[in-house]
Amino acid sequence: MKSQHSQITFVTLAALMFAWQANAATLTGTVNYEGTVPTFKEIKMDADPICLTKHKEPVYPETLVLGDGNTMANVFVYVKSGLAQKEYPAPAEAAVLDQEGCRYTPHVLGVLKGQAIKILNPDGTLHNVHALAKVNGEFNLAMPKFRAETEKVFDKEEMIPFKCDVHPWMGAWVMVMAHPYFSTTAKDGKFNIANLPAGTYEIEAWHEKLGTQAQSITIAEGETKDINFKFTKPEKAEAK
Repeated sequence: MKSQHSQITFVTLAALMFAWQANAATLTGTVNYEGTVPTFKEIKMDADPICLTKHKEPVYPETLVLGDGNTMANVFVYVKSGLAQKEYPAPAEAAVLDQEGCRYTPHVLGVLKGQAIKILNPDGTLHNVHALAKVNGEFNLAMPKFRAETEKVFDKEEMIPFKCDVHPWMGAWVMVMAHPYFSTTAKDGKFNIANLPAGTYEIEAWHEKLGTQAQSITIAEGETKDINFKFTKPEKAEAK
């Protein structure tokens, strides 16, 4: 009888979870760039021969990464306001910030507060992970070639720039969030925020150099809504 009751409870919970997911909304869209595309200088890695051997093709800064049709990578899209106040449990699985090829990958990483971040160093050279956190507290961690992995956890919301003091071209952003409703665009410019409760929200798109844009949307249960963002290079102010 106890086994049968447990089975019924499990089936009931599974049904409730399926119903919740079926009723949850999904927000999708694409981010594009409009205007003159700046020219970036090739990154010179000659100072560290190990970095140099990791790349067969020229490497450029990730300040503005574009795909076909000028779709934008590395744009962080998230629900800025409108969510009910509640605590979201941090995922048990760690997020990964890799330094392979003497570059941070991903360039923009979203995590929940309390979620472990596994920082990898597969290069066999010295990296220095420098997190310029203000709310969570700054840290500066040397990762010699024999230290292939370490973990860090941030407990407060913050957009944190990362750099490497050994390789000045290395940079990344870690977005520590209080909720899971966020997405980072790949080179195709697309984002997807799933399992969003019905409601009215302010959605913000953030780019490290081109600033932010926001849209207000209302989304119903089970609805999939598409919104798009377009960034342009700001015009230089005329000298007076």
